[in-house]
Parts: sequence; structure tokens; C-alpha cells
Amino acid sequence: MPIAGAIMVPHPPLIVPEVGRGQEEKIHETIDAYHEAVKKLVSWKPETVIVASPHSVMYADYFHISPGRNAEGDFGQFGAPQVMVDAVYDAELRDVICDEAENAGIPAGTLGERDGRLDHGTMIPLWFLDQHYSGYKVLRIGLSGLPLTEHYRLGQCIQRAAERCGRRVAVIGSGDLSHKLRADGPYGFKEEGPEYDDRIMEVMGSGDFGQLFDFSESFCEAAAECGHRSFVIMAGALDGMKVKPAKLSHEGTFGVGYGICTYEAAGREAGRDFLRLYEDKMIRKAKELRENEDDYVALARRTVESYVTAGRKPDVPENLPAEMYEKRAGVFVSLKEDGMLRGCIGTIEPVRSSIAEEIIANAVSAATRDPRFRPVRQEELDRIVYSVDVLGETEEISSPAELDVKRYGVIVSRGGKRGLLLPNLEGVDTVDAQIAIARQKAGIPAGAKDVKLERFEVVRHY
Repeated sequence: MPIAGAIMVPHPPLIVPEVGRGQEEKIHETIDAYHEAVKKLVSWKPETVIVASPHSVMYADYFHISPGRNAEGDFGQFGAPQVMVDAVYDAELRDVICDEAENAGIPAGTLGERDGRLDHGTMIPLWFLDQHYSGYKVLRIGLSGLPLTEHYRLGQCIQRAAERCGRRVAVIGSGDLSHKLRADGPYGFKEEGPEYDDRIMEVMGSGDFGQLFDFSESFCEAAAECGHRSFVIMAGALDGMKVKPAKLSHEGTFGVGYGICTYEAAGREAGRDFLRLYEDKMIRKAKELRENEDDYVALARRTVESYVTAGRKPDVPENLPAEMYEKRAGVFVSLKEDGMLRGCIGTIEPVRSSIAEEIIANAVSAATRDPRFRPVRQEELDRIVYSVDVLGETEEISSPAELDVKRYGVIVSRGGKRGLLLPNLEGVDTVDAQIAIARQKAGIPAGAKDVKLERFEVVRHY
């Protein structure tokens, strides 16, 4: 098999003795397991080792694959500049991965290099590997803010590229687990921290990669995890393959989770095409929702489907509820795909003659003009879930105490700048967070005092 196997490893700089200066002895189980994992990788005799690192160049909507012929790095930022790591890149395989990504519609490539030096998320696995192996080539791949499904699909491109090149490849998913395991740790404690570590070690220890998609963005953010997307790329590279998983260690001595697992490839196996299974589940879920959607959501969905497939907005249909023709209101249309926001555009106040027309216009904008996302493609339509928020009247308030994140949305204004955040959003649990996000959207500095707060209620249609 071109993909010989993969390992999941952490990257704490103090694991290097010249950095840790004795502290590394407190995670000796991780060190021992690291050597064991690397020796397993060496036994596969890979020609190329691909490292997915969260500390390489990262963009919101693009996967960066390091260019050039070689790179080097050292641990100077951690007090040990004398410890250096060199890598020779596999340029041929990189070019084929980029070609596969382009064919799959995945935004990935070598553009946008900000720092050609190796990051510590790459160096630490290679530092261990260099103690046991030599003569191999490397590819370094950064993560992105794109959905987990896109990370898995990039992993699938790695597998296809390895097959095209006839290259024997091992993949390293580099990443720490939660950074919120202990109150006395450097990042503090949140209950999601230990929960994340328990869940991810169960998933990765069993090799049941389909469950990786079930970790919500808000949960991962609360847990302050580091490597989830690395692990998803690694899982994608093993798509459709039978693997022999081995869970070697898990420690959280310093308040950060370090987990190590290995996956030896052992041919093909039905039922391990996890992305297809997940997308089938999402399609079924979206279909079930559509069977119960109301007229507001149905209008938004049909508008997007019409515009994406035929390039035109539909006319306002007949037989809608009377209020959709007779009333005017600000409307926000939100799209989600695979549990993540896919677009959200709206109007604070009505600018069209009816709610129905407001929905049609904002549905098109949410699908095609939200600057945070690329336009919705036709192949995505059967997985997208819609919601429509109809805004009530706004009222000025004198204090954040008059807000409730579940009940009220907020508008923060200063001069000509105005930012809005809807109520009852996943991951926004406090009034302070709600105001901070609205401020940021408006471009209002956090320390500004002369701001105006307004609140509003919404009727949310699913």
C-alpha cells in the first residue's frame, strides 16, 4: 500500500532535553511512547513522511503546503538554538498532491509562504524520527479554518497522490490535545478539556475515525485543542483502509494533553470510507429537516438552490403566509454545512417591500457573497441546513445588564460603525462575549467608551 501507516503524536517543546532541562522527565511515558511510535513508522520504511502541523502557515480558507526543496529550523525560541532539524522536501509528490486537490476543488497549494523555517509542530516529530531513521523526504502541510470534511478530503488527495507517484508514504498527525486540563496549568481549566481528551483518545485509540466529525467547532474551541484537524487529515489519508490501531500513551502532566497512537495499514476494508458515510448521514438529516421546514426556510432554501443551479433568483411565490407579503422586517439567512456555518447575511432594518423579498435577496447573498466563505457549489446543496431570523424592533439600552444572550441579539454602534450579533448562537455563552464579537464585526476598538448598545428579539425559523 502506498500509505504504509500513520502516527498521532504531540509536540511539546520541553520534550527535547535541551529545552526541558529535566522537566521532560515528568512525561517519560510520552517520551517512551514517542520512541515506540517512531520505531513503528521506521518499520514501514517510508520514502516520504508527511507532517500535518497546526503551527505551519495557516489560512482560513486555504491549505498551505510548504514550497521549495528543503527547509530547516531550530529551537531558538525555546532557548535551545543549538538543536536543529533539517528536512528535504519531496517536490514531485507535493506537485501531485496539489494537482489532486485542484481536481477535487480543494483550495490548497504552495502560495502564501510567510516563514520557510520549520515550525515546532513539524520539528519535534522529525527530531524523534531522526534518532532512528535517515534518508527520507518530507512534506509539511498546514491546517485551515475550513470544515473538518475538507481536511479529510485533503487526506484523501494525499492517498491518491501517493498511489500516482508509487511512493511509500507515512503520515504524521502532529498535535497536542486539550490545553485546559488543569487549573494550575498555563492555560487554566475548563470542563471541556478532560472531556475532549477522553473522547479523542477513545476515537483515535479505536481507529473509528468517523467520530472525528462529531466534535463541534465550539466544543473544540472551548477545550483549546491543538491537533484535531491534523488528525482528520491523517484519517483521510487512511480512507478506506484497514488499519491496526494501537493506543500507546496519554498524559496531561502540565495541563496539556499528549496522546500517542499508531496505525499500521493492512489493505482495504469496506465500511471505512468515513467521509462518504458521514456525508450520507448529513444528507439524511437535511432531508428530514426539509420535510418539516416552514415557509420561511423553504423560501430561503429554494432561492439558494435556484440561484446556484440556474443562476437566477426566483420570483416571490404564491400561497405564502400573508405576513410574508404584508410585513417588512430585517432578516438574516444562515446556512450551515456539516454543522459549521457556511454563510450568513442579513439586514438590520428592512430594505425591501416585504419579508419574502428580504429572504430571497439575503439568501442569495448568504450563499454567494459572504466574504468569509467561497460561494456555495451545486454539489453541496443536499447537505446544507437553513435558518431564517426575522428581527423585531430594536431598542437602545443603557447597560449590558439588560442583555440576555439566549433572548436578545445586540447591536454595537460607534459613529458610522455598527456591528450586530444574533441571539442564541452556539459557542456564545456570555453577554461579554456577545458584545465583544459585535464590536469586532463593527471594527470598534475594545477600549472604546462612547458606544451605543441596542437589543432586539428575533423569531427564528428552522
